Amino acid sequence: MFYRLLSVARRQRTSPGWQNWSSMRSNMSTAEAQSIALPAQAQVVICGGGIMGTSVAYHLSKMGWTDIVLLEQGRLAAGSTRFCAGILSTARHLTIEQKMADYSNKLYHQLEQETGIQTAIVDADGRIYIRNWQGGILSGGFEKNPKPIFTEGKNQLEIQNLQEDWDHFEPLLSSLLRRMPELETLEIMKLVNCPETFTPDMRCIMGESPVVQGYFVLAGMNSAGLSFGGGAGKYLAEWMVHGYPSENIWDLDLKRFGALQSSRTFLRHRVMEVMPLIYDLKVPRWDFQTGRQLRTSPLYDRLDAQGARWMEKHGFERPKYFVPPDKDLLALEQSKTFYKPDWFDIVEAEVKCCKEAVCVIDMSSFTKFEITSTGDQALEILQYLFSNDLDVPVGHIVHTGMLNEGGGYENDCSIARLNKRSFFMISPTDQQVHCWAWLKKHMPKDNNLLLEDVTWKYTALNLIGPRAVDVLSELSYAPMTPDHFPTLFCKEMSVGYANGIRVMSMTHTGEPGFMLYIPIEYALHVYNEVMNVGQKYGIRNAGYYALRSLRIEKFFAFWGQDLNTLTTPLECGRESWVKLEKGMDFIGREALLQQKQNGVYKRFTMFILDDHDTDLDLWPWWGEPIFRNGQYVGKTTSSAYSYTLERHVCLGFVHNFSEDSGEEQVVTADFINRGEYEIDIAGHRFQAKAKLYPVTSLFAHKRRKDDVELSDLHGK
Repeated sequence: MFYRLLSVARRQRTSPGWQNWSSMRSNMSTAEAQSIALPAQAQVVICGGGIMGTSVAYHLSKMGWTDIVLLEQGRLAAGSTRFCAGILSTARHLTIEQKMADYSNKLYHQLEQETGIQTAIVDADGRIYIRNWQGGILSGGFEKNPKPIFTEGKNQLEIQNLQEDWDHFEPLLSSLLRRMPELETLEIMKLVNCPETFTPDMRCIMGESPVVQGYFVLAGMNSAGLSFGGGAGKYLAEWMVHGYPSENIWDLDLKRFGALQSSRTFLRHRVMEVMPLIYDLKVPRWDFQTGRQLRTSPLYDRLDAQGARWMEKHGFERPKYFVPPDKDLLALEQSKTFYKPDWFDIVEAEVKCCKEAVCVIDMSSFTKFEITSTGDQALEILQYLFSNDLDVPVGHIVHTGMLNEGGGYENDCSIARLNKRSFFMISPTDQQVHCWAWLKKHMPKDNNLLLEDVTWKYTALNLIGPRAVDVLSELSYAPMTPDHFPTLFCKEMSVGYANGIRVMSMTHTGEPGFMLYIPIEYALHVYNEVMNVGQKYGIRNAGYYALRSLRIEKFFAFWGQDLNTLTTPLECGRESWVKLEKGMDFIGREALLQQKQNGVYKRFTMFILDDHDTDLDLWPWWGEPIFRNGQYVGKTTSSAYSYTLERHVCLGFVHNFSEDSGEEQVVTADFINRGEYEIDIAGHRFQAKAKLYPVTSLFAHKRRKDDVELSDLHGK
C-alpha cells in the first residue's frame, strides 16, 4: 500500500474545481453499466480495463486489429493508476523503461494537449513527492514498512481506497512537514490509502505465457503505471501482432520468472522489501535480502563455511567471492560504493590463482537440458533450431545459439553430443523458462523425441587454471593433456569413487581447465576429492566476480548482458559459430544472409580504458555512453577490471549514426579502428582503445602499468 495526501488551504476547500471533481466522481460511481452481450469469439480478448488494458486495445487498433473485446468487471479506468498523482518520470534505471516512459509522455500529449501533468518535487531522502493540485498540494510517498495485502477469497470488482491509517502515514507526513514547514497551517482534505502491485525485482511483467501459447500478460507496474502505460501497451501490442516487440524487453519478460517466484510467502516478504527500494539508491551489484536460499547447490553449506559471499540469480544462490579468514566480513557486507570496492584484493587473488594454479567455481545454477530421440529426430530438430552445425562426432562440444527470424539471439549455449541420438545443452541460469518455452514451441509433438530439464540432476564444478589438468589426471587415473583430451571435448569419466561424471574441456572464461557435471548424489564427494588432491597444486575456491573479470578481458559476450533478441552473431564477431551452408535451413538463416550482404549496423567492441585511475576515479559498471571522435555511438553492456591488463575493460556496441539525419549506417572494421574513443563515467570522459579481438597473453607477464603500451596494439 502507499499513500496520497491531499492538502489544501482552508479557503480552497470549497473551490469550484474541487466541487466539480467530487461531483464527477460521485456520478461515475453510481452510474449503472448497461448489459452488453459478449460475442461468441474475437481476435483478441483483453481482461482488465485499467490503463494497461486500454493502452493495449488502443495500440492494437492503431496496428489494424478491429475485432477486439475489452472486459472489465468493474468500471473502465478503475485500476490502481486512477489513484496516481499524475507524475510522469522518464528518468529510469533501465533503457527499456526510459523508452516506455518517453513514448508515454509523447502519446499523452498527442491524445490531449493539456494532460494535467505537472512538475513535481521528489525528496528521495524523505521518500516523498510533492506537486500542485487544484490550488493546493498533493503529496505521497513509499513507506519503509509497507503492508502486504492479498485478496484470496474476495471478489474485488475494482481497486478500492482502503481505510485511513494515520499512524502508518506519520513518517511520510513528518518528511513532508520537514520539507515544507508552512504546510502545518493548511487543512488536510483527504488521505488516500490504496493498494498497488509490486513485482519481485521492481520491474513490470510483460510477454507471452511460457505454458499457454497466445496468452499475454502485462501487469505489475510498481507504481509506474502512468509512466509506462503508453509504451508498455505499444510493445505488447507489437508482440501480439508481429510476434515480437520492436525493442529488447528481456528485462521485463514474464519468462524471467519461474514457478519458484509464485509462492505467496516469497511474494509477501519480497514485495515488503521492494517497495521501500523505490526511493533508495542502488549501488552496483546489490542484492535482495528476502526470498534467499531458495535454490542452492548441494555444496552450499560447505562453501558458506569457507567464507563464500552470495548473490542470487533466478532464485539460485551463487558465490560472488570467498572472504579469507583475516578479512573483516561485516565491513565487506556493508560496503556500498560506485568506486573501487572492498572486495578488489580478494577477487584479484582468485583471478591470479585461476591463471597460475587452479581454482574451483560452483556453477550448478546453469540451465541444463537433454534432448534425446529414438532415431534422428533430435539431430534434425536441433539443426533447424540452432545456427551452428551439430552433426559432429560423438563427444564434441559446439558453441551455438537459437536465433529468431530476425537473426537475433533467443538463446546462447553450448551443446555436447553424448551419442548419436542424445545431446546435452548448457545455457545461462536465467534462461531456464525462456529456453524451455522456445524449444517446446518449435519442437514437433513426437513421442520419439524427448526434451528433459536436468538442471537439478547435476552439480557443475568449473576447474580453471593450468594445474587443473594435474588435479583431474590424478583423480581419474587418465591422461588429460590436450593430446588425449582436446579442447571442446566431452567424456563420461570416473572422478574419485564416483562414476558417470561428464567432463568437458571448457571453462566459459578462455582459460584452460574443465567443467565437471556431477550427478547430484556425488557432488560433495567429488568436491572434497578435488580440494584434497588440489592442495599440492595451490587450489582455492573462487566466485563469479573472478569469472566475470576473466570472461570480459577475453572478450566473451554473455546473453542477457551483451547479447539479446536483437543482436545477431554477425554483429558480435561470432561468424564462426554460424554455418550458413550446413546443408539445411535454420531459423534466422535468411536474415543472416541478408545482413552478410548488406553489412551490420552495430558491432560488438572491446574498450580498454587508458587514463582511468582505479583507486580514485568512479568505476564503469555498465550502461556508460561511448563516444567516437566526440560523437555518441552507443553504450557499454559489460565492464570489469582486468587484473591481467591492469586496466578497466568495457564491452559494448558501436553504432554509426549519420551526422545529418541521425539514421544508422553500416559499421565496418575500418570505422571502428579509425576512431578515437571515450567512455563517459558519470559525466567524466576517459580515453579508451577499441579492439575487435581480445588482447592475448602479450600482457600476461607485464605487471606494471608503465610497461603496457596499448597504443602499439591499436588497430592490429
